[in-house]
Amino acid sequence: MEEARTGELNWRLSAHPITLITFLSFRIASLVFYLLGLLVFTSFVFVFIVVVLLLAADFYYTKNIAGRRLVGLRWWNEVDNNAGGDSRWVFESADPETRTINATDKRFFWLAMYAQPALWVALAVVACVKLEFVSLILVVIALVLTITNTLAFSRCDKFSQATSFASSALNTGGFAQNIAGSLFNRMFRG
Repeated sequence: MEEARTGELNWRLSAHPITLITFLSFRIASLVFYLLGLLVFTSFVFVFIVVVLLLAADFYYTKNIAGRRLVGLRWWNEVDNNAGGDSRWVFESADPETRTINATDKRFFWLAMYAQPALWVALAVVACVKLEFVSLILVVIALVLTITNTLAFSRCDKFSQATSFASSALNTGGFAQNIAGSLFNRMFRG
């Protein structure tokens, strides 16, 4: 039997298997219930309500629990009441020195984050081709929720990478010291 390696798409290698399974379950359930619900149930209202509830649960769980536990990222939007209601995005990432991110969790998280909006886009195209504009409303709601989460986590990841790069450069002194040294040498070269 082959030994499983960290980073493979095997949920048993996850550092947080319950969080990972719950995260994937919400994502898969919304898609499956949408597809099967249109075939099995005669009431589109029932399908609409269940899928919206699954999407809302997925949005909340991903944003507040799965993102933090699986990849050490969290985001939220704050509204400044004093500045006329301006909103700003706030990104938070786990300290890389105190917390290591499991490679399997990271792969599952990012694969699911990018795959789900792509699948909903495909379903939007199918709804447009079939001229099912009522179904398209549900798909648009799904796209708004999944793309918002995906973009926010992508920005959060880029922000955390930039922050960790800057802090490591300043903390080690190597990067900053090299720049300062070369500037000093150029200024006082005779």
